[in-house]
Amino acid sequence: MGWGKRLVLIALIAFLAAMGGVYAGRELFQTTRQSETELHALLHKQLRLDAAQAAKIEAIEQRFATRRRALELEMRAANAHLAAAIEAEHGYGPEVTAAIDHTHQVMGEMQKETLEHLFAMRAVLKPDQAAVFDRTVVKALTPEVPSAQAQ
Repeated sequence: MGWGKRLVLIALIAFLAAMGGVYAGRELFQTTRQSETELHALLHKQLRLDAAQAAKIEAIEQRFATRRRALELEMRAANAHLAAAIEAEHGYGPEVTAAIDHTHQVMGEMQKETLEHLFAMRAVLKPDQAAVFDRTVVKALTPEVPSAQAQ
């Protein structure tokens, strides 16, 4: 295989890897938002929070919304850095590797802070409310996967 064909192949692989990372990131954040919407509805409609609980949870949600926006901006910047690295290196070089690592670090931070947010809200709940909350969280984290027979 000639040098030109190798370069094109490397660039294609790097591009596909980047697209896979972007797709995974989008899926991660989309799932998080769907789960948050489901939990928000559960908290405010089904658990019958008292006024003190509602106020505490609202404060927790406000703090997390601010942090989530910051992390989303950081994720956009990480994706832009990855795109620039791919464009500059045209292969899986050190800059692409660093950009991928940064993207993964930001995704990990988002997941950790989302869980901290969930546990902070759970701490406000009474035991019977927490049991319903727990079931909803578990359900949100384990979506049904279509079986091979259904396809």
